[in-house]
Amino acid sequence: MTDTSNTRPADSEARAPRQSRLHRLMRYIPLIAPVLLWAVPCWVLLYTGQHWPLPVTMAGTALFVLGLIGMPLAMMRGHGRRQQDRAAIVGDTLLGTSWVLFTWSVLLGVLLRLALTVAGVGGSQERARIVTWAVLGVTAVLLAWGYAEARRVPRVRRLDVRLPRLGAGLDGTRVVLITDTHYGPIDRARWSARVCETVNSLEADLVCHTGDIADGTAERRRAQAAPLGTVRATRARVYVTGNHEYYSEAQGWVDLMDELGWEPLRNRHLLLERGGDTLVVAGVDDVTAESSGLVGHRAHLAGALDGADPDLPVLLLAHQPKFIDRAAAAGIDLQLSGHTHGGQIWPFHHLVGLDQPALAGLSHHGTRTLLYTSRGTGFWGPPFRVFAPSEITLLVLRSPHLPTSP
Repeated sequence: MTDTSNTRPADSEARAPRQSRLHRLMRYIPLIAPVLLWAVPCWVLLYTGQHWPLPVTMAGTALFVLGLIGMPLAMMRGHGRRQQDRAAIVGDTLLGTSWVLFTWSVLLGVLLRLALTVAGVGGSQERARIVTWAVLGVTAVLLAWGYAEARRVPRVRRLDVRLPRLGAGLDGTRVVLITDTHYGPIDRARWSARVCETVNSLEADLVCHTGDIADGTAERRRAQAAPLGTVRATRARVYVTGNHEYYSEAQGWVDLMDELGWEPLRNRHLLLERGGDTLVVAGVDDVTAESSGLVGHRAHLAGALDGADPDLPVLLLAHQPKFIDRAAAAGIDLQLSGHTHGGQIWPFHHLVGLDQPALAGLSHHGTRTLLYTSRGTGFWGPPFRVFAPSEITLLVLRSPHLPTSP
């Protein structure tokens, strides 16, 4: 056996400077990102050979400067200590607009210009102006469409999920998943009621909410969350916390959901019985809970399964998909999660993928564990969804076992 004890300190010392440099760089991202989001489109649309009249160039530049200054100021007033909803709406809308504008300025600024050059279309000034109008046109269409997608009641996504350990008596169990409703600065009480009406039309045995109910305290967003009390299920309505609850007095949300008739599965489980067979329905606090400082809040899978028969199939609610490593190690049959929003505004999903093992849909992990990741029912921040539609999910659990004849 080779003794590596002497090399480990050196490796640790080598990694430490790299990590400290990375942490220093991360501190500057909130300063760098807004500059890039506004400066790149400004350059591509105004200063890459268009030769606009001076008043057009100056007015366009002034708009971009206002965006660069106004967006972070509005977001600080909206999401900081003051919690001003109007400011949050302005800041969030500017953030979404700048992201779409930045994305298509880069893509069309390179690809369309190259295609026009290869095709020999016009002179350099004409090509530059075509790119500008194309970027503005695509951005306007995507923002209008994305706003409509964000504000509509989500479509229902239906799928069968086969669980090898599920008893025949539980075959056909209907599980409805909503998540990431993110009630917030834009009043969506009517939208919330319509979502709950859609859920009720699905005649679920079990309805699950996997967290991120709102941005703001339970007291502040109570009116938007109140329709959740009208949700019906033949067996149970269950809820686990998301990371956003821990930005907004999480215990208040746990208490409100309990008041509305939902079972907060805070590192505990309940049993769903049908046809002589049993399913363990467990839930854990979000993985950010422990760092919140709230007493008793943490993601504790062993506690959630304490007392459960290990031979029974387990459905686990955990807000973030990355909890799947622990779930698979414990032999969980199916984990339901949200958090990713499917990226919400393309191509943000590439950044989400750096932090989470799944973006949306059903995926396999370990020897028997399935993970279903919802794209979310609402939206966070920018009121847009671009190539990442919201969803209400109906999962019909299927057993491989045929019912025995009487």
